[in-house]
Amino acid sequence: MVNPHRYCVIMCGGIGSRFWPYSRSSRPMQFIDFLGIGRSLLQMSYDRVLDIVPPENVVILTNEQYASLVREQLPGLADHQILLEPARRNTAPCIAWAAYHIAARDPEASIIVAPSDHLITREGVFVDAVLAGFEFVEGNDALLTLGIKPTRPETGYGYIQVGAAVSGDIHKVKTFTEKPRLELARVFLESGEFFWNSGIFLWKADTIIKALKENAPDVANTFERGAGLFGTPAEADFIRENFPGCMSISIDFAVMEKARNVYVECVSFGWSDLGAWSALYDNSPKNRDGNVTQNCSVLAYNSTGNIFAVNGEKLLVVDGLKDYIVADAGDVLLICPKAEEQRIKQMVNDVKLAHGDKYL
Repeated sequence: MVNPHRYCVIMCGGIGSRFWPYSRSSRPMQFIDFLGIGRSLLQMSYDRVLDIVPPENVVILTNEQYASLVREQLPGLADHQILLEPARRNTAPCIAWAAYHIAARDPEASIIVAPSDHLITREGVFVDAVLAGFEFVEGNDALLTLGIKPTRPETGYGYIQVGAAVSGDIHKVKTFTEKPRLELARVFLESGEFFWNSGIFLWKADTIIKALKENAPDVANTFERGAGLFGTPAEADFIRENFPGCMSISIDFAVMEKARNVYVECVSFGWSDLGAWSALYDNSPKNRDGNVTQNCSVLAYNSTGNIFAVNGEKLLVVDGLKDYIVADAGDVLLICPKAEEQRIKQMVNDVKLAHGDKYL
């Protein structure tokens, strides 16, 4: 039987600019069926937690402009399960609101917080890991993050250095490191002491609220002013008036890197943060030339290692292309070497400066 005091918060308010132009501000990547299986990344994130928490205990946090998309893709959710942010303020205010909202409903609540744009291929292993994590945080004053066993010296992820084991695969955290340079990432991989920071967290609602008060009082004070309003019709008005004034800060910087009761569960369940085109390429089926096609028709000659993503009925014909991203979204065509994909965010900024929001 699923524990009725367990909740899942899915964060899906991001724009996904690294997947531009396929991902647009009007329909970001979490609402797109990237893998061609008939379910968006958000829907897949929802599906995989239904063996862990009751469906009525799933809470979606998103920007208010995506309310209709969430309701379209997850039509079974009640209004109190969709929290609409009036402004983007990073993960700490987002998680704080969810914690106060859930605690008002259930003071005994424990919560898993997960992004909506991750791919997990071994879902049975994921479920077992999360259940073990819930058991740990429910029996201890603990903030728990899931650490992924690294498979390469990745420079796009944060790393967690593990300390002494305290229970099974759960260890005390020694240090956090944000996106190291390649040389340091190689050292981390070889040491065996470092795991990728998945951005998936577990804690009791009262534990994270206490940690916010102690380590990020500027964030916590905003929500403390709303005491008594959460779980009532006045909650939405309070958030609309006060949320935009929150400091924009990640939960890692606000709490996890400061608190003393931080632990990591070391896991390996086929995880990928689908935050960039190369991650999608790595996790997609490839033809004999190593090319990936995303729901499109392609004739490729002397071309290897590419990813082609084209909306609509357009036929793509290419010759002599190697290790490129080709993404067509109607009014925008992006052609970029995979090795230069980190520049896409800068390209998006340049497009905004030159053309405003027209192509975003």
